[in-house]
Amino acid sequence: MDNGNREKRPPVKRHYRPKGFIEKSSEHEAAVETEGVIEGRNAVIEAFRAGLNVDKVYIAKGDVDSTLRHIAGTARKSGAVVVEADRRKLDSMSATGAHQGVIALSCVREYVSIEDILELARQKQEAPFIVICDEITDSHNLGAIIRTAEAVGAHGMIIPKRRSVGITAVVQKTSAGAASHLAVARVPNITAAIEKLKKEGVWIFGAAAQGNAVLWDTELTGAIAIVIGSEGEGMTRLVSEHCDFKVRIPMLGKMSSLNASVSAAVFMYEALRQRSAAHGR
Repeated sequence: MDNGNREKRPPVKRHYRPKGFIEKSSEHEAAVETEGVIEGRNAVIEAFRAGLNVDKVYIAKGDVDSTLRHIAGTARKSGAVVVEADRRKLDSMSATGAHQGVIALSCVREYVSIEDILELARQKQEAPFIVICDEITDSHNLGAIIRTAEAVGAHGMIIPKRRSVGITAVVQKTSAGAASHLAVARVPNITAAIEKLKKEGVWIFGAAAQGNAVLWDTELTGAIAIVIGSEGEGMTRLVSEHCDFKVRIPMLGKMSSLNASVSAAVFMYEALRQRSAAHGR
C-alpha cells in the first residue's frame, strides 16, 4: 500500500479542557501491584525530576550508599517523609522484587486527557505522535513501550481503563523512570478515543501481523497514532476496524510475530527515522 499521497485529514474545532483528572492510589504497604508505588533508584530519581508529588520514601537501613543518600536528600527537600526500613520490610512492600533499597509512595498519579496530549504537540509545533496500547495486560510490556515512546519523543500514550495494566510499580520500574515523563491518558473506550483523534486530523496505524501494508512502505511523518495490540491476541476486533491502515513488520524467519514491546519499538523508531529525515535531522 502506498499512503504517501493521502490527503491531510482536516481537524475540527474544539475547546481545550483543563488539565486531566487525577486518580489517587491507596498506600498499601503490601507486595501488590498498585499505582502510586515507585520502586528502584532510577525510577524514584526520575519521579522527583518530573515533579511528581511523592509523599513518603522508604530507604534501606544500614548500607546506605551515595545514591541512596542523594535520594533521601532530594526527598527531604521536596517535603517528602523519609523513613529508614530494614530490607525485609522493603521486600514485603515490593511488587517488583527489585527495589534496590528504595521505595517511594506517590500520593497521586496524574493522568492527562487526549486534549492535553494534542495540546502538547501544538505547543511544540509538531505533528502529533501518539501511541495507543490496546489491552496490554503485561506490566513489563507496557513499561518497555513507555520507555521507547518517551525515548523517540512521542507526545503521549493512550491506555484503556479496563482489561489493561495501569501505571503500576512494575511499569514504573520497567520503564526506568520514563513513566514519570510521558503523558498518559486513560480512557474508558479506545475506539471512541480513536474517533476523537481522527476528528483532530490524526491518522491511525494499527500494528497487525496480517496487515496489508508493509512498515517500510508506510508514511509516518504526519499526525499519527500507532496502535499496539495485546501479546498473542493483537488488536481487538473493533479497534482494528477503526484503524485507517493496518501495517505489518516484515518477518523473514520461521517466527510469525514479535513481542508486543518489540513490535512497538520497531514501529516507533521507523516513525522517528522518517520524521527526523523530513525535518533534516
